[in-house]
Amino acid sequence: MSAATGWQIVPPTVLRDGPFGPGMCQLWVETDETVDLQALARSDHPDLRRMAVLDAVVNNADRKGGHLLPTPDGRVQGVDHGVCFSAEDKLRTLLWQWRGLPLSEEAVDVLSRLRAELEGDLAVSLRELLTRREVRRTVDRVDRLLLVGVHPEPSEDWPAIPWPPF
Repeated sequence: MSAATGWQIVPPTVLRDGPFGPGMCQLWVETDETVDLQALARSDHPDLRRMAVLDAVVNNADRKGGHLLPTPDGRVQGVDHGVCFSAEDKLRTLLWQWRGLPLSEEAVDVLSRLRAELEGDLAVSLRELLTRREVRRTVDRVDRLLLVGVHPEPSEDWPAIPWPPF
């Protein structure tokens, strides 16, 4: 999904067979250890705003500060997407600083393109890894984001911030 957005938020990840069965292997990302993750998580870094949109699409239920990877070139990537794509709304994140604010023009363009791709090859690829219901709910989340045009608000039905937050 990250690759489909073009934002490259999640490092390249592949599915592999291992000694305990299938699992994922992700490219190691060198990070800038001098970056204060607490300050970064509260910042308005454009990569974080993109990550907040991607997390809303994939229904990330576990976006913690330790999952932010500030790179030496100033980008921010995100890891630990193991609790995503639930059919039930479970968005939990530290990235609420844009809640209720209009989506950026870039985000609307990307979501519109993503929505079209979810009618074709992207949906086929997702169905290899997810249930039909999970794919349908992903499409629904993209549709909802495009319809309302704003970053989502935290749900009162689900804890808004994962624990521990870092």
